[in-house]
Amino acid sequence: MKILYICTHNRCRSILSEAITNQLAGEVIEAKSAGSQPAGEVHPLSIKYLQEAGISVAGLQSQSWDDFEDFDADVVVTVCDSAAGEACPLWFGKSLKVHWGLSDPSKVEGSEAQIAASFKACIEEITTRVKQLKALSERNLDSEQLKHALAELGAR
Repeated sequence: MKILYICTHNRCRSILSEAITNQLAGEVIEAKSAGSQPAGEVHPLSIKYLQEAGISVAGLQSQSWDDFEDFDADVVVTVCDSAAGEACPLWFGKSLKVHWGLSDPSKVEGSEAQIAASFKACIEEITTRVKQLKALSERNLDSEQLKHALAELGAR
């Protein structure tokens, strides 16, 4: 299964999702991430907290969704509210679309401990969802079954 995670700036939540998916489910899911208006750099705290969690950060970069016309994603997952309402490019037309609506830890203001807790909570939530995605991908569902199962995951 191929998954493309979309977030407007592709510097935090979509990056976290890509890295965690490839680490935990890389044998059955190929994950990439992109943004409609990419920042051009990965948020430094995304890198820090992924590394602290033992997740590889190799190859992570902030990219435009225009770079993925040939990726042919089975599933496109929007992870932020601003990206959820955006029209996806035509080449995503046949991809199943799911919205996760993750809180943005890079927007948290407060102490270092509060910011760390926010990143760790986001990583934990993504990890839980990726484990569910991995289980789905191993079931070899047809497109309609996968769409139904993904809708149930998104509702949780």
